Amino acid sequence: MEMEKNGKVVKEPMEKDEKISATNEPNYRGIKAMPFVIGNETFEKLGTLGTSSNLLVYLTTVFHMNSFAATNLLNIFNGTSNFGTLVGAFLSDTYFGRYKTLGFASVSSFLGMLALTLTAEIPQLHPHSCGKEETSRCEGPNAGQMAFLLGGFALLIVGASGIRPCNLAFGADQFNPNSESGRRGTNSFFNWYYLTYTFAVMVSMTAVVYLQSNVSWSLGLAIPTLLMFLSCALFFAGTKIYVIVMPEGSPLKAVAQVIVAATKKRGLKLPEQPWLSLFDYTPTGSINLNVPHTDQFRFLSKAAIITPEDEINSDGSAANPWRLCSVQQVEQLKCLLRLFPVWVACLVYGVFLVQQSNYMVFQALQCDRRLCGTSFKIPAATYIVFAMLTLTIWLPIYDRIVVRFLRRLTGRPNGITLLQRMGVGIFLSILSLIVSALVETQRRTLALTEPTVGFEPRKGAISSMSGMWFIPQLVLAGLSEAFFFVGQNELFYSQSPENMRSMAASFVFCAIAGSSYFSSFLASVVQSATRRGAGESWLAEDLNKGRLDYFYYLVAGLEALNLGYFLVCSKWYKYKRVGNNTSDVAMEEMQSGQPHV
Repeated sequence: MEMEKNGKVVKEPMEKDEKISATNEPNYRGIKAMPFVIGNETFEKLGTLGTSSNLLVYLTTVFHMNSFAATNLLNIFNGTSNFGTLVGAFLSDTYFGRYKTLGFASVSSFLGMLALTLTAEIPQLHPHSCGKEETSRCEGPNAGQMAFLLGGFALLIVGASGIRPCNLAFGADQFNPNSESGRRGTNSFFNWYYLTYTFAVMVSMTAVVYLQSNVSWSLGLAIPTLLMFLSCALFFAGTKIYVIVMPEGSPLKAVAQVIVAATKKRGLKLPEQPWLSLFDYTPTGSINLNVPHTDQFRFLSKAAIITPEDEINSDGSAANPWRLCSVQQVEQLKCLLRLFPVWVACLVYGVFLVQQSNYMVFQALQCDRRLCGTSFKIPAATYIVFAMLTLTIWLPIYDRIVVRFLRRLTGRPNGITLLQRMGVGIFLSILSLIVSALVETQRRTLALTEPTVGFEPRKGAISSMSGMWFIPQLVLAGLSEAFFFVGQNELFYSQSPENMRSMAASFVFCAIAGSSYFSSFLASVVQSATRRGAGESWLAEDLNKGRLDYFYYLVAGLEALNLGYFLVCSKWYKYKRVGNNTSDVAMEEMQSGQPHV
């Protein structure tokens, strides 16, 4: 069933075939719908995360790619997957809505996982195994094998482009934002989202990675493919109880109208009290909440100046929206512009995570991975689970204990602001990188002086240092993510216009994409700049011949500069106010610690 108001259509499946009157709201069934949304998310992450975290090993061991080429390919794959969310969010917010986008993307992810499984199962789709003799050469993939592999990657990119920006917002759509129970349900959904996300990561990086690395790549990829199929089935099973919010049209068009109108009126002077005389119109049925006028980006406010040439329709809207825009349109663009400097800091922060996830695997491959002296070896990609375990344990402790303490200390409802939370995450990333460098120095020293564990022809001496020494840096990395990413997601969700929530979520993933591309660029520069003649660089194939610890120190210095930049951005940032209710303003001032004029 559908309800349409000024381009906004809300579809609410009902048991009876009857039309919804214009005065009725959708029948929100958040608690009933949450298991389907959360289940879809959990199975999707179980299906894709374990595979993506172990792709580096798969490319180097099964497809016989060298570590540098495999790392760059994986960075490009991750970067494109995250940049693709911008396209997925645009199509969702403008044309298809979150439900259709999620459905199509889930099927695409399943097909991509199926293609990867076939590359492992069918001998003709991957290179031949290397010979046992040390002098034998490992042949790389031919053109056909590489094309099939990249085809699977392309399907996974399409899936990620639709799922990542829409799943969080689609889950929040199932709760009534105008009721207290709906807001509590939304908060509960966010908590369950993060908890199930980290649970899926831990299971993927332990059980799934173990199957792939120690039992069979075919079985280890087939199980995630099955889980991805269950994710699709569970998502479509809940169709009848979903509240499906259809798009109002391109939000980017409204952004372009503000820029064009402000440019046309650039010669005009703003009135002394702009909040009283500017054009203030809100379409009936709009999902966007009213945002009062602010004094930042004053140039854009000129788009709402009413001149004699501007005509107003009978319903109060502007006859020519490319010449006259409402205060609401202007403030929505300002919300996005305020987030951009923060987004740049997010991009630089992501370099830390990329280096940890990529080179952590190579470090683990060249250390003693035996568990407590037994013959059982922990898969190299599984060590990342310690970061996820830290995040899982810390989130409820922070929410139930730390926030209450900080609330008494600061007098703010959330203890600290979202930007302060993100700043703590950047600081912890610096500590994690410094610890990583110190551990790598010790691992390399032992490998060169006491190669007692054994040798591996492609990687050089295996250090006698236990892989458990990676735990401190991973614990710091997990705490850093818990502070930074949770704060980042909440900031971009709460501070963006309501009709651009999918787009805002895509901005988060675009920052991660930029981090992947920037990391590849940084690694290439370091590879070239530190190569000694015909010798090895800091990022040598054999880590014992390189200086990965120096590279970690370099990235730590970059993150230190990023922290300084972020502190400047935080000082300048103004949180979004909603409505003119004084209690709302007071609450927002308490959260931000900034007075509003």
